[in-house]
Amino acid sequence: MKWTVKDVEVYLQEKEYVDTAVIPLIPLTLEKNVKSIVSMGEFVQIIVNELERQFKGRVFLFPPFTYFTSENMEEKTKRIADWTDELIANGMKHIFYVTSDTEWKAGEANLPGTLLWLPSIPLEHMDEKYKQQIVTDQTSQLMNLLIAKWS
Repeated sequence: MKWTVKDVEVYLQEKEYVDTAVIPLIPLTLEKNVKSIVSMGEFVQIIVNELERQFKGRVFLFPPFTYFTSENMEEKTKRIADWTDELIANGMKHIFYVTSDTEWKAGEANLPGTLLWLPSIPLEHMDEKYKQQIVTDQTSQLMNLLIAKWS
């Protein structure tokens, strides 16, 4: 399910079956490395959209948690913890954060949910068939991680 009126209507009817939140962690900047930062965010968005499609009815894909690359880890961790607390208070049992930003790996121990880190693969100049294969492979790996956590 996505953050849309249509999907929220279904969620409200079936919320006892939807216990997993997926939150993409998307960095923002207009300074150095802006293209690679944007590419990283695009890649994560493509992967989480496919993950949501595969697990529709069990996973709720929330809007991205966005942050400036200049923001310190303590501030980001506090904000994501607030989001997580709100989601848990409203019935979410499993919280997954998906990112390609390596900075989150360093602060992973302080996160209240599960961090799923993916290496960012720039897809912009890739052949469509090859791009789809990469998305499928990456999504499959994430699906296995979610299934393992649910068990």
